[in-house]
Amino acid sequence: MPREKLRNNVKILHLIHKPQNRGAETFACQLASHQKRLKHDIKIVTVYNGKSKLPWIGPIGNLNGQEDQFFDWKAWKRLAKEIKDFQPDIVQANSGDTLKYSVISKRIFGWKTPIIFRNASEVGQYLNQYFQKKFNTFLYRNIAAVASVSEKSRKDLIEHFPFLKLKTKVIPIGLEGELNIKPVEFSDEADYNIVHVGGFTFEKNHEGLLRIFKKVVEKESRTQLHLIGDGPLRIETEGLVREFGIEEYVTFYGFVNNPLDYIKASQLLILPSNIEGLPGVLLEAMYCKTPVVAYDVGGINEIINIETGTLVEKGNEKEFTNAILDNLKKINSSQIEKAYEMVTEKFINSKLAVEFLVFYKRVIGK
Repeated sequence: MPREKLRNNVKILHLIHKPQNRGAETFACQLASHQKRLKHDIKIVTVYNGKSKLPWIGPIGNLNGQEDQFFDWKAWKRLAKEIKDFQPDIVQANSGDTLKYSVISKRIFGWKTPIIFRNASEVGQYLNQYFQKKFNTFLYRNIAAVASVSEKSRKDLIEHFPFLKLKTKVIPIGLEGELNIKPVEFSDEADYNIVHVGGFTFEKNHEGLLRIFKKVVEKESRTQLHLIGDGPLRIETEGLVREFGIEEYVTFYGFVNNPLDYIKASQLLILPSNIEGLPGVLLEAMYCKTPVVAYDVGGINEIINIETGTLVEKGNEKEFTNAILDNLKKINSSQIEKAYEMVTEKFINSKLAVEFLVFYKRVIGK
């Protein structure tokens, strides 16, 4: 494609999982908004139905896909019609089942638009069976390129699918440059407020988080844990809070419109996850100048080091507990400022939107 056409107008169809308040969908919509401001034609389509409001001004298409069903002819056909009507230069499959739906629709209905997959995790963590590996091999052989959220995600992908080595580029998740933050007011009964933001899923390891926090409370009883988010394991997590006898120290908020209001008001954000790509919540905390403690999983060590936060070996709950207590008792101003500088220099969505456009140019030029 000529450089002039790419610069002046690229038509991009963003395929997302469903309207839900999750990092992948939020970032895809924010990215699309910046691409639209750069005068490119954008269309967003969801695979499945959902009720959440996404950060996108304008209509959103819907394939009305059937979750938990492998065969979904009608949805594949609807995507082919979206492609035919919109005529995009690029289809960006933004994690989840979007890869499956885009590739199968393309193979069955023969549309030619190149597919870029945004890899936001470590795929190796989910390849537990022979069929999964073979099916994913089929999917990845039918895409033009991959934008991995971190170097760790890129290396993991290539380890399992070496043929993608020359098709993969690291483009991280980012933040909006101007954020409206209004810190909430927590109860005066706590000396320290700790926040965790994330869906109640296996990946986020809420059980481990509660074990760690219970040990923290045994040392610092005037500490409160604020859990932001919702998900399938919330009821189970609430049961664990009662089982551990820490009900008075833990507050559940469910989904909130602006978690940064809670992050800014806290003394510490913690993230003892089992699996991550490059979690935007850590970048949000750094932007809010709230210290962070996290397990060394996924691409987290690409943003957290001794200069920007506290990194703990995965599964070492004793060390994680001690890291929390150390951070609560002593503020590391230099670390906080360096983390903020890193985020504002490297992880702002307006800049990342340009990186994606350069990546599209490389793909389309093949």
